[in-house]
Amino acid sequence: MGMKEKNKESHGRIFLHKNAKVAQGGEAVLPMPGHIRGRNHGQTVTKIRPAHRKIKRGNILFDIIIYAILILLMVLMLYPLIFVVSASFSDPKMVASGQMLLWPVKPTAEGYQYLFQYREIWLGYLNTLFYTVAGTLLNLAATLPCAFALSRRDLKGRNFLMILFMIPMYFGGGMIPGYLNVKSMGLLDTRAIILIGGLVSTYNIIVCRTFFQTAIPYELQEAGVIDGCSNFQILRKIVLPLSKPIIVVMALYYGVGRWNSYFTEMIYLKDRSKFPLQLFLREILTRSNFAKEAMTGGRSFSAEEMMALIKQADTANMIKYGVIVIATAPMLMIYPFLQKYFEQGIMIGSVKG
Repeated sequence: MGMKEKNKESHGRIFLHKNAKVAQGGEAVLPMPGHIRGRNHGQTVTKIRPAHRKIKRGNILFDIIIYAILILLMVLMLYPLIFVVSASFSDPKMVASGQMLLWPVKPTAEGYQYLFQYREIWLGYLNTLFYTVAGTLLNLAATLPCAFALSRRDLKGRNFLMILFMIPMYFGGGMIPGYLNVKSMGLLDTRAIILIGGLVSTYNIIVCRTFFQTAIPYELQEAGVIDGCSNFQILRKIVLPLSKPIIVVMALYYGVGRWNSYFTEMIYLKDRSKFPLQLFLREILTRSNFAKEAMTGGRSFSAEEMMALIKQADTANMIKYGVIVIATAPMLMIYPFLQKYFEQGIMIGSVKG
């Protein structure tokens, strides 16, 4: 037999020790050293084949599509933020003419200089902080006890009460009846109407109620009753300490809504010292649009009036992006710290309605 034929014949074989024995099933048994040989006189050696990972083309294509969609969404979300920040540091004429697309063009800080001199902006900022903090605390103080009561099994008629809560989600009295109602109570042009208005959200009550029913064992509440706790003590000492995720979620929901609110304030407030930041931002945007429409509307103006309109438009354009930056910055800074609670709370609270 030639050398090539021996190589072909030996291909794929396992060469064993000279003293090895072949057991049933084709497995080889190696002799153990004498000093460790016990009842078993040999050790079974099995043939090991390397495991190769098989990656399918469909999985690769799926991953490519997912990453492409995620990158596209990231660009769509980041571009407006970067554009606003860049526009706040750019020449307003370059922004208005469309020459600034992403990064600042002719960088300038005049917009922020005007902003720091605009006293009403900072007054509105303080009002917004007050409405957000105080309003969110009142929202939580009303929503959490209400949801806790509706989650209790021993509350008679809780399903009927839940129906009453859900009716305003689909039917409302309208703006004019609401205005007349607020006027009859003497709440026009007061801070109280801003804090009391929208005090409870039915959707948030449902989410909190579901969290209390699914995430907190009812046996804990029964144990509290056996220990002599009242309902408020059960809520304060047992339920609330275990409900940090849902409390953070509700605080974020109510806080963002309060921070961005302007329509209720625009209807019920007349005193500018009580205006929130969003109303002043709306006023700046309105001035900018008015100046543009006046200059492009075909009306005739004197040279002084035209210069005044141009200056008004430039100043409004210079300020508005800076106001947008300082108006959105607090929420953007707070959200990363609350994200872990947000995900956990909203997923547990949405298991069932």
